[in-house]
Formats: sequence, C-alpha cells, structure tokens
Amino acid sequence: MAAGSKIVPVILAGGSGTRLWPISRDSLPKQFLPLSTSGATLYQDTLQRVAPGETFASPIIVTNEEFRFFAQRQARDIGIEPTVLLEPARRDSAPALLAATLLAQRLHGTEATLLVLAADHVIGDTFAFHEACRKAVGAADLGHIVTFGITPTEPRTSYGYIRRGAALNGGTAALVEAFAEKPSVEKARDYIEAGYLWNSGNFLFPAHVMLEEAESFEPEIVDAVRRALGNAKSDLGFCRLGADFHAAPSLSIDYAVLERTSRAAVVEGSFPWSDVGSWNAMREIAETDASGNAQRGPVRMIDTENCYVHSDGPLIAAIGVSGLSIVATGDAVLVMPSERSEEVKHLVSALKAERRNEAHEHPRMHRPWGSYETINLGGRFRVKKIIVDPGERLSLQKHHHRSEHWIVVHGTAEVTVNEKVFMLQENESTYIPLGAVHRLTNPGRIPLELIEVQVGSYLGEDDIVRLDDVYNRVPAAVAVALT
Repeated sequence: MAAGSKIVPVILAGGSGTRLWPISRDSLPKQFLPLSTSGATLYQDTLQRVAPGETFASPIIVTNEEFRFFAQRQARDIGIEPTVLLEPARRDSAPALLAATLLAQRLHGTEATLLVLAADHVIGDTFAFHEACRKAVGAADLGHIVTFGITPTEPRTSYGYIRRGAALNGGTAALVEAFAEKPSVEKARDYIEAGYLWNSGNFLFPAHVMLEEAESFEPEIVDAVRRALGNAKSDLGFCRLGADFHAAPSLSIDYAVLERTSRAAVVEGSFPWSDVGSWNAMREIAETDASGNAQRGPVRMIDTENCYVHSDGPLIAAIGVSGLSIVATGDAVLVMPSERSEEVKHLVSALKAERRNEAHEHPRMHRPWGSYETINLGGRFRVKKIIVDPGERLSLQKHHHRSEHWIVVHGTAEVTVNEKVFMLQENESTYIPLGAVHRLTNPGRIPLELIEVQVGSYLGEDDIVRLDDVYNRVPAAVAVALT
C-alpha cells in the first residue's frame, strides 16, 4: 500500500438471507435488519466498523435494484455517504466483487487496496478486527489475496475451513495451503485438531492482484464486468452497471479465484465472529438468562430452558419446553429444535415452490417513499395501511383491475386524480375510480398515514402502470411513449 493511501472497503449487500426466515425475507433481508445487540442494522454495524477516516476510504456498496434505497438511506442515517453500485442481475460474488474492484481502481488508482466484507456478519471486537486488517495489509503488500481466518471454538459443519501453510511477513500471516468445504462433524473435529481456521469469507487484496488472477482463471467474467462498468450510468446517485453484466457467469469468488490461486494468504483473526447464518447463530450472539434462554420482543416463559424466542409482533408464551427456536412475525410462526436451524432454507424453498407470499414478502413492505402493510385480504378486496414519509410522493399511476378508497388518519395528503389536484386532512377520504390516473404526495413535515381499501377482480402489485416516478421506476417503453 502506498504511503498515505487508504483501504477501500467494499461491502457486499445483495443477499437474501433466507436462513433467518421468517424475520429475513427476499423483500427485506437480514443485513438491513437490527439483529445485533447494538440496535443498528447488521449493514450499519459493518459500515461503522470501517467508517471513513485515517485508515479507510469512503465505502463502495454492491447491491441490487430491490435494496438500493435501503443501502443508501441506512448509510446516510449514520453519517456515511457511500458509492452504491447496482447489479442488474444476481451473478454471485465473483462478478459483484470484480465490478467493485474495477470501480475502486477508477476512483482510487490502479494500486488501490480493497477490504471486502459481507454486510451481514457480526464482529465482536472492532479494535482486534482493525489489528487483523493491519496484518493483512502487510501480506497484501507482498502480492497476496488475504482472507481472514477465525480460530474455531467448536466443530462447526456450516463453515468452510482453511489449512495454513508457510509463515509470511514475520509470522503475521501464512500462505493458504488448502481451502476445505463444509465438513461432517467428525471431519470438523479433525480439522480443529490439525490447526485449521474457519473461513470467514472476508478478505483484503491489492486490486491489480485480484484482477490478474481473475483474468487468468475466469476471463469471461472480467470481460463482461469491464463492459458493464464501461456502460454504467448514474441514476439518482447510484452507479447502475450496464446490461453486459448479464453475460458474466454466475460464480462465487471462492470458486472463481481463491481456491485456484497460489497467491492466497490468511491472517488469523482473534475477534469474535459470526456470519449470523442460522437461528442457532442468533442465539449464540444474544444475551441469555440463567436458564440459557435468549428472548427478543414480547415474550413470556415459564419453566423453559435453552430456547431462543423472537417475536416481531404477537406475544409468544412458552411453558415447559427446552432446546427450541421459536420465531414469530405478523404473518408466520416458526417452531423447531434449535439444532435443526440449518433446515430453514429447505422450508423456505418449499414455501416458494407453493407460491406462498410469506416466503418472499414481509407483512410490512418498504418503498422509497415509505411503507405499506396489508391489514386484511379477501377475494375481491384488500385493506392496506400506507405511510408516506414527509416530502415524498408515490408514482403517477393507474390500475386496470381495481378501484381504491383512501382515508387519511394522520397528516395531510395531496391527491391527484386525473386533472384534479386537492388536499385531504385527517378523517377525510376520497375515491379513485378504476383506470383513473392518480398520485399521492405528502407535502407536510410529519408522516402521512392513511387506510387504502382496494376493490376489484385482481389486486396484485403488478397491476400498477407507472406513468411518472421520481424514483425512476417507470418502464423504458412507457417513458419513451411519454416523451
């Protein structure tokens, strides 16, 4: 690393986190939820761990269309202004990371050093983490891609492992002799006895070294990503990669580079670490009582031990049970033996195959302008609670299959219906006929809360035809037709 230069943090924040269902879902995954003991979201904790200053430059965030406003707003809420890079399609970690690497070179020079972090990991000692980063920079300066290995506390089957080779840089790092896949319990015990480390999936490297190795092993990915970045466009402050990104093969950076390169090194991290990859992992990072129970939300327990109980809505009461994980939201309840938490992903896959809405969406859905929550749903009606943030507005839109009734319960609404624009105050209402062009705006300084009653033959969210939108969500064909 050149004198005076800073480490460029790259945070990968596009995952779906379905192993923590029903709290984490496709519409709002775990990285954007306040699941750590800090009260901040996991993503915000990660940002604060590498906040811009003497050591770190402003971060680059890689995410996708669905999460772009979460990534931007949650960073701004803690005073950080990142560069947000948007993938037009999910192509696993290798294309995402290489796109960020190329962008970092554009912003910070070809000799930039990058620190790549998952957005949803918990690290319990920031000082020890920074010390590990310092050691990693020493190994990276010797031309290595440096991963962070964690000293195992027990034989885990949900983590990959690293076998260390010869010492590097005065013993502060070591060559990677081999990466090992997730093992059986017996094999994991053997690994621990042999001195293996857990593979945290976070790493640091000089940009040019990563690109050289990627071009050697997966030139097709690098080529597609270069073209995608070359055709990138700025969109409301986001950097949107071009369509060439679709041509990149979908591979993890582990398979694409790390497991094939001879330039991999490892630094042992002495800090507490978790990838928060299961409800069992959530229990491990939570505070427990004298009976070994961890609880969050409205929970009451009697004669219960070694349980993790989490509610984001209804009261959970447990009597005389042991070793369970119980998780509840407004629309789903999960109950299982804690040791079977790795099977949640199979449950979610089955729910998706059944086209269950609960597999994908939360009861409360977030939008750039605020949020909405379905209160009741029938064959030809849906009742929603809508909250519009101060100064925000929904798209100018129409529907082919439903009409709507709006009742303001808090705040002030500016309503557009065809050519008419008017104001609604608390306890006032209006009717939006089927096919009418309409828009809802909050011109006030407090949140606008209203109840929407939809009536019609089809009530899906895809019956929204956007004609104009401040968040650039109008389809290209419609935009062209309007110009």
